[in-house]
Formats: sequence, structure tokens, C-alpha cells
Amino acid sequence: MSQKSKLEYIWLDGFKPTQSLRSKTRIERDFSGKIEDCPMWSFDGSSTQQAEGNSSDCLLKPVSIFPDPDRSNGYLVMTEVLNADGSPHSSNARATIDDDDNDFWFGFEQEYFLVDPITNLPLGFPENGFPAPQGQYYCSVGSANTFGREIVEEHLDQCLDAGINVEGINAEVAAGQWEYQIFAKGAKNAGDQVWVARYLAERNAEKWGVSIDLHPKPIKGDWNGSGMHANFSNEVMRTCGDEKIFNKICEGFGGKNIKKHMDVYGAYNDQRLTGLHETQSIDKFSYGISDRGASIRIPIGTVEDGWVGRLEDRRPASNGDPYQIASVIVSTTKAAL
Repeated sequence: MSQKSKLEYIWLDGFKPTQSLRSKTRIERDFSGKIEDCPMWSFDGSSTQQAEGNSSDCLLKPVSIFPDPDRSNGYLVMTEVLNADGSPHSSNARATIDDDDNDFWFGFEQEYFLVDPITNLPLGFPENGFPAPQGQYYCSVGSANTFGREIVEEHLDQCLDAGINVEGINAEVAAGQWEYQIFAKGAKNAGDQVWVARYLAERNAEKWGVSIDLHPKPIKGDWNGSGMHANFSNEVMRTCGDEKIFNKICEGFGGKNIKKHMDVYGAYNDQRLTGLHETQSIDKFSYGISDRGASIRIPIGTVEDGWVGRLEDRRPASNGDPYQIASVIVSTTKAAL
């Protein structure tokens, strides 16, 4: 008797300014578990703002696969969206990444809020008023300051069981705010892992009756926003041992390239990048060693290791598309060199 497997095909829709995750299940018999054995599939693009109703078929091209930690005989299949003729859809930013040799390594720090859908407030926020000012929630422990740990822990386990390279988690600066970090070799691989981790976070939140808020500034006032700091390196940065090369790369991200980056670093990011709460203003650019108020931070480890290592672009928003972010970082870095 043949075994039936559940393949959850995941893709990004065409909504603007922020794409959403979509998915549907396909049943395959005697499936090998390999990406090359995942068939192409189609969907109704007119329901996801990716096609017109009179020509609505779009294609799903499988690009990476993960075991589904929450389903028996299940797999999570990340896909690219193609037009009916097989060309990349305009919403398919993954296809624009120029890093086929996986020279670039990325570490994304995904911040987010856990939100009560009834009050529409982060966990830990009273229905009327505010909790104590931020400062005591970062990396906190104990029910007075930590909200939703059991949800976050379950998500972490799911990611690890799926083979996603999560490097760590922590409670963040605001109440109900959390972060997980994902490291991967190859820009496309990193983007795949971030999106599948987001998918698992959303699906896990369904079970707990909460929602995931990726807005970069969901709580106005004296509260930290949410970012997705992008740590990156290529072979030159990992081996050069030259401060001048790092400075040259950093300078390439400023000037005329500020807008190019901000255009793809996430919607509503102007509400977060104000020059306060460990940010640089959205219309300014700076870089510095250990400077968390700069646009790009040069980690102290890079300096202590003899100017080899990584840089951290602190501007990407929590709702940014890691494919678009990686694509522009790769192109700007290559141009600077």
C-alpha cells in the first residue's frame, strides 16, 4: 500500500505594500522527500492580486523543502511564483537575487510582537493604558515581565525540527516583543528559511489564539519598533583583513543608494527609523563600530578579529521581504568592490 504525504506549498502573494504568506496542501503518494520530486503546481492568481480573472493561472515552482514538524508525513515546500509562461512573476523577488554561488552569508534578526486579537494589543499590555515603561522586558524572565514564552518556545522547537538554522531567541525591549535569529549560507537559502520560519510562527500562533504582528512600529510613543537587522558577509569581507575595504563597502550603502535600500526595507519603516530607540533617521546614513544608532554597525568582533567578518545593516524593518533585502545588499556590496 502506498504512503501518502502532505506537501504544504508556500508562496508570497501580490499584495502591496507588504506581501502575505499563502499556502495549500497537495497529497503525493510514495513521495521521496526530495525537492526535485516536488511537482510544479498552479493556483488562482486573481485571488492573490497576481493575475486577472480572465487569465488567472499562476505557477508554483518548488525551490526548497523542509520536514513539517506539526504534521505526520508532512513537508513544507517553499516556492517561487511564475507566470503561466514560466517566467518569474513580478512579485517574485527571489528570482532577482544575484548570488548563485552562495558567496554571501546572511544572519537575519527577526523581531515581532505577539498580539491578542481581541484587544489588538501586544501580550502584556492592559486593555486600558500601558504596562510599565520598557527597560525591564529585554531578555527578561518571570511572568511579571515576560509574555508568551510558551508560544515562542514551541515555535523554536518547530523551526529546529524543520531543519531551519535558528541561532537563538530572546525577549525584546518592549512588552510582548520577541526575536529569533536565522543564519544561512546563500542569500536565497537565507530568505527561504526566514519565510518558512514566519510561516511556522503564524500557524503556531493560530493554535494559541494570538497573532503575529510584523509592523515596524505597532505601538506608538516611547516603545521600540521591530526590525529585521541584516548581518551579511562575502568571501572578501571574511578574508580581507582591511579596514579600508569595510569602510568602502559601508560608504556604498549611503548617498544615492539610501533610497534604493529604503524602498525595499519594509513599509512604514519611517515610523521606526526616527533617530530614537537605537535607530538612525530614515533619510540619513551613518556607520560606526559598535554603534547601534547607526545605519550600519561594524561589530566589534569584526575589528578584534583583524577586520574580517560581517557588517550589520540595522535599517530593514520586521515586515521586510528577506529576498528583496538580500538582493539589494548583494548588488550594493558587489558594486562597492
